[in-house]
Amino acid sequence: MLTRKQHELLLFIHERLKESGIPPSFDEMKEALDLASKSGIHRLITALEERGFIRRLPNRARALEVIRLPDSIAPGLGGPRKFSPSVIEGSLGKRPDPAPARQASNDDAAGISIPVMGRIAAGVPIDAIQHQTHSVAVPPDMLSGGEHFALEVRGDSMIEAGILDGDTVVIRSTSTASPGEIVVALVDDEEATLKRFRRKGASIALEAANPAYETRIFGPDRVKVQGRLVGLIRRY
Repeated sequence: MLTRKQHELLLFIHERLKESGIPPSFDEMKEALDLASKSGIHRLITALEERGFIRRLPNRARALEVIRLPDSIAPGLGGPRKFSPSVIEGSLGKRPDPAPARQASNDDAAGISIPVMGRIAAGVPIDAIQHQTHSVAVPPDMLSGGEHFALEVRGDSMIEAGILDGDTVVIRSTSTASPGEIVVALVDDEEATLKRFRRKGASIALEAANPAYETRIFGPDRVKVQGRLVGLIRRY
């Protein structure tokens, strides 16, 4: 499932390449999607890669490969849903392919299974919560009332709270939080991050637990709480 902006960017790239054979520049993509900065385009392209719609090509500093189009786009373009990949020039480097979904092990059977909804940034924000990738079993006493889900942590902005890159955090779904709680925050309906929730007057502050990262402050209408941290799973 793609967000509206991801869907728009993928369609824009595909149509531009089909019409002219020349891929759009980052400035053109930024203008077409009415974004304020190129960093927003970078996040969208990263999300499209993680979802398997594009791939960054090795040893080519400015190349992307379009792998597929979503069902909602392909039928309306008058072509088959499967098509030959197109090389699209960009200004991004190579990232590794996302890891395949992990099947629950026998050890998982002892706990309660909850869905893992992709990755969450403990660092530079990534795109909003994605689709379910697999499930993980957690001890029953880690869960309270309500719905829960898990996210894989990427980044080091919460290391002083004991949350490391590669950990899996267990989140209780909620739209409210108290100051000081660690939450999944959705910013501008586009990017999700794991941070400590604070209030600064009428504004909301998302505070890292690493002095290398600055506290980010937003108007209350720009931040939506998606859930609150209730547990953590770490594999050695």
